Amino acid sequence: MTAETIILVFTLAIYLIILFVFNKARMKYSGGKIGKVINLILVTVSLLFISDYLVFLESYLDSESLNILRSISRTAGLGFLAYGGAKIADS
Repeated sequence: MTAETIILVFTLAIYLIILFVFNKARMKYSGGKIGKVINLILVTVSLLFISDYLVFLESYLDSESLNILRSISRTAGLGFLAYGGAKIADS
């Protein structure tokens, strides 16, 4: 196994743990600000997960397109978190 594969497996485990824990918490705290924050975290983590695992499309896309997609998904995740966090803080 290469170092990149080990890192991808490790981050996959972390992403799955985060998604599992926050999905379970979303069921418990379904309403109010806590529920909104949990949904923000879930969407952000999902978008960051997608950006990290776009590597598997490397055989289908050229390097420049892959970097553009990764940048867009990361920016979307962080932008979603910033916008949603500002909306929650405002209310």
